Amino acid sequence: MKVRILRQSGPYGKPYWQTFNYDGDSNASVAAILDNINYSDDIVDSEGNPTDRISWECSCLQGMCGACAMVINGVPRLACDTFAKDLKGDVITIEPLKKFPVISDLVVDRGIIQENLKKVDAHIGEYHQEEERDHELEYQIGRCLKCGLCLEACPNYVKGNNFFGPLFANDSYFVASRSRDNGDQIKKDYKKHFAKGCSKSLACTKVCPMNIPTLASMAKMNRGF
Repeated sequence: MKVRILRQSGPYGKPYWQTFNYDGDSNASVAAILDNINYSDDIVDSEGNPTDRISWECSCLQGMCGACAMVINGVPRLACDTFAKDLKGDVITIEPLKKFPVISDLVVDRGIIQENLKKVDAHIGEYHQEEERDHELEYQIGRCLKCGLCLEACPNYVKGNNFFGPLFANDSYFVASRSRDNGDQIKKDYKKHFAKGCSKSLACTKVCPMNIPTLASMAKMNRGF
């Protein structure tokens, strides 16, 4: 099996493709395959050329942290939750997320996610408990990894524009439904930073590793609960 990786030496480096051979377990995850390639002290590509270790991020390796988000065979996925046996063909193509600045190889800077939430002060503040609220949806929203896969898939999200992306729709509903002092403002921010820019392609729902029902959050926010 060939593993083709889009690499970049630092944030100002020029991207280039490099291919590696992998002859290990076909049941392995992409994360395990990257680990396997990096294992040797003397790493060589498929042409026998010496090279540096591949830079990539991981933490839990159980699909719970979102650190290993990347583009695998053209689809935004978590490397730890994507397995070679489920991918078509004999070549695995791996790229960094394109909607975020590259730090090195497959490592990107996703700080804009938190920066956007800080811009609109998206926090609950004084908690407002109402038993009739949808606890199940709120629980699902709370599982968001902030991995950026939904932003990568979203055709409307572009770095630097006024559209904060699908995860903001979920956070908006959570804050609006539970905050005593921040609910009205977040509804205005939702309209400004999400509702006006969303084309409802729902590409975000197809790539979310936690299967968060973003459409439900949108529906509730759009009708004012």
